[in-house]
Amino acid sequence: MYTVVERELELNLVLSPERSIPVPARLTYRTDDPYAVHVTFHVGSDHPVSWTFARELLVEGVFRPCGHGDVRVWPTKVAGRGVVLMALSSPDGDALLEAPAAQVSAWLERTLRAVPPGSEAGQLGIDDGLAELLAPTPADDLWLRDPWPSDEPAEGE
Repeated sequence: MYTVVERELELNLVLSPERSIPVPARLTYRTDDPYAVHVTFHVGSDHPVSWTFARELLVEGVFRPCGHGDVRVWPTKVAGRGVVLMALSSPDGDALLEAPAAQVSAWLERTLRAVPPGSEAGQLGIDDGLAELLAPTPADDLWLRDPWPSDEPAEGE
């Protein structure tokens, strides 16, 4: 069983310094994929576009510029209000999106309550899985026993 933290909001697709168009979007975080955030644009359209990137990138991007390559995030002010800018690059093109910082921060806080930073691996059960894989079994004794005992005395004999 996993938890989903979602938020629908309107982003602005920045076309030029003077012009942007509203884009409905949905932010999604799932506790069974604890390192990632998912952003889906044009919610309700026939061809929604989804991006997935590290939650840590968005958390940091609310406070300071971060990221490189396909996803870059940084905070700024537009007309006196705090926004988070997301520059997304793909072979299909580039997009600069502006999100209201307060709404993004509130949603991120909900994700951080669902899975606190540093506890993501526990959500995936990686530690439990590794412990199970690495736990010795009775058969290990047979495999670990030297099949060709040496004639030489062991150290200390």
